[in-house]
Amino acid sequence: MIAKIGRSGNLYGALAYNQLKVENENGQILFANKIIETANGHYSVAQLAQSFAPYLIANRNTEKHTLHISLNPDPNDKVSDDKFREIAEEYMREMGYGEQPFVVFKHTDIDRSHIHIVSVCVDEQGKKISDKFEKMRSMNLCRELEKKHGLIPATDKERNQNDKVFRPVDYRAGDVKSQIASVVRHLPNYYQYQSLGEYNALLSLFNITAEKIEGELQGKMQQGLLYIPLNEKGERAGHPFKASLFGKGAGLPALELHFAKCKTALKDHPSKQTLKAAATIALKTTSDEQAFKKQLAEQGINVVVRRNDTGRIYGMTFIDHNSKTVWNGSRLAKELSANVFNDYWNNNIKPEIKEPALQQPKISTSNDADLPAEEAHHLFDFLTTEKHEDGLI
Repeated sequence: MIAKIGRSGNLYGALAYNQLKVENENGQILFANKIIETANGHYSVAQLAQSFAPYLIANRNTEKHTLHISLNPDPNDKVSDDKFREIAEEYMREMGYGEQPFVVFKHTDIDRSHIHIVSVCVDEQGKKISDKFEKMRSMNLCRELEKKHGLIPATDKERNQNDKVFRPVDYRAGDVKSQIASVVRHLPNYYQYQSLGEYNALLSLFNITAEKIEGELQGKMQQGLLYIPLNEKGERAGHPFKASLFGKGAGLPALELHFAKCKTALKDHPSKQTLKAAATIALKTTSDEQAFKKQLAEQGINVVVRRNDTGRIYGMTFIDHNSKTVWNGSRLAKELSANVFNDYWNNNIKPEIKEPALQQPKISTSNDADLPAEEAHHLFDFLTTEKHEDGLI
């Protein structure tokens, strides 16, 4: 079992992210500790947040007061809901958070079953609970929980892979070809995107862009792809490399096949509505680009904004590292198109958008069969604003 500990200053975002999973029937609330009970046993995000309010009010000077933890057993482990509850309680108690309010969510939407825990790391007096040697304590505790509950131990390879981080291309560091190769050879294996524009949005996080080229060769029209390194400003910073240098998977035919497969796979993908709701909430509750990006980044979502030379926004792309999917804003919803953001951020014309209604999920007491869930790939650990010891949330 691998534990991942994330920290942020956005309690509402952490609760809303998990609540949206429940709302879209891709998750359930398994357990709530020191959470104010409601008359009917149902909870909204606001009702859950109410139990954390005294701790945040008392908070002295801890900026990243919100904990967002995920516990990830081996995919072959068969963990019942009761067992998940027990593991969550033991983990929080041994890590020093047993007396804190926390909510345990089970995620059930992609390829492995795991749980997320949302809590705060300041006590009722507003003092930060010590996180000294947190990584080591968490790793040792996971080994103990594996033995106690008969879970498959995480191998050294898995733990090392979890810690591995791929960095953006640094054109000044040399061997740019190898740097680009280490990125483009991985992306199609983990992420779904439906167009060259969405692919380029993902590549831009690594200071890379792909350019389609056409020309005539021996009387026949030929198409190809070039990969070009970028600097921190998104400007070209080196000579282009032919896609053939990085293997067939990086070439245009393979990418077009990937686009087609993803178009079919994402047609009714559950992540679309979850991402749409998260982006809509962020648009409604923030006033500028920086705050919008920050709120979504704390939920594992990167936003890539494209502007022309005059500063007009012509492209908005959302990269959800939780579901490993990439979406143009207009593909998600009309109210998330580039024109809407250009009017808001450049012309101060605030869109009239209704915040997605969050239904009230009921705390589950059933012992459902294990269902798959998502896990963001370690490839993108360097991108998250929720900096923590063991990788992305």
